[in-house]
Amino acid sequence: MTTPGKTRVALVFGGRSPEHGISCVSAGSVLAALDPDEFEVVPVGITRAGRWVLTSGDPGALAISARRLPEITAEAGADVVLRADPTANGLMVLDPAEGPRALAGVDVVFPVLHGAYGEDGTIQGMLEMAGVPYVGANVFASAAAMDKEFTKKLCAVEGIPVGPYAVLRSGVTLSEAEKQRLGLPVFVKPSRAGSSFGITKVDDWADLEAAVAAARQIDPKVLVEAAVVGREIECGVLEGEAGGAAEASVLAEVRAGGDHDWYDFEAKYLSEPEYDIPADLPEHVTRQVQEYAVRAFAALDCAGLARVDFFVTPDLDVYLNEINTMPGFTPTSMFPLMWAASGLEYPKLVNRLIRTAQRRGVGLH
Repeated sequence: MTTPGKTRVALVFGGRSPEHGISCVSAGSVLAALDPDEFEVVPVGITRAGRWVLTSGDPGALAISARRLPEITAEAGADVVLRADPTANGLMVLDPAEGPRALAGVDVVFPVLHGAYGEDGTIQGMLEMAGVPYVGANVFASAAAMDKEFTKKLCAVEGIPVGPYAVLRSGVTLSEAEKQRLGLPVFVKPSRAGSSFGITKVDDWADLEAAVAAARQIDPKVLVEAAVVGREIECGVLEGEAGGAAEASVLAEVRAGGDHDWYDFEAKYLSEPEYDIPADLPEHVTRQVQEYAVRAFAALDCAGLARVDFFVTPDLDVYLNEINTMPGFTPTSMFPLMWAASGLEYPKLVNRLIRTAQRRGVGLH
């Protein structure tokens, strides 16, 4: 039963992508931030195999422990299904003892899912068909931002600078001419993945084949990007309240730190991050990055939220790196930290995202 006066939020997390564990950690942070006097949470975990289960919703069970990421298993609870029928309730529990039962009155879904089968438009399409409002970008924007090739193409059309790169579709190798154009070092990465999974820094062309093979374990389409010498700068973007213009946060500069020479998975999630918020940049460069971030948000037709990542060179040139339409919400994630530094603390940020999703609804908007 729903509680009168409370907004019922289905928090969906875990998932089939390699970013399963990070999604769980993000969800734990969101769970802890939701005001129980205002929100009633339905915690739905998705196992690595793709099974949806009703979980306990204990934030403590979704934290990193002894450098190990949490995981959703089939034993977590009763099965849950999403009915792709806008006249139905949307979510149903398949309880072996009680039989199928509807989850009454889910007002909005918060898909805290990173990577494939969550951040790429797939679950967004299911929720559109089910007629359930959801936090974040729509089908197109999610798919376009997930695919780094099309992120770069769409942003370049809008005049946002991107660094040199090459796309290797299945069976394609990098030509000698492209090697000359890109130079060394390069970063080899899956076109559709996040959290630095499958990324290799290549300093010698002899190592390229192995790097491409590693990336193709995640995605058959691979990007080879010329390394941009510069600082890694991030900017958070939020859809405007009540339909207003999108807003940019203060900027963050992230550093690999320790023994890491670039911001890989371990540096992001399993080590103490090193960062400056706000980033120490000249005012005109800060404004340029924020402008590009908002323009990139619009170029991909994003909604709700996004984190837009850039490189700033020693000559203060700015280049787009990538866009994340469901950035990390872990305790060390830059997106909530940037907004906190901008005056929007974590609980208020989550509240705003949910209210924005409710106001927007589903369908064309």
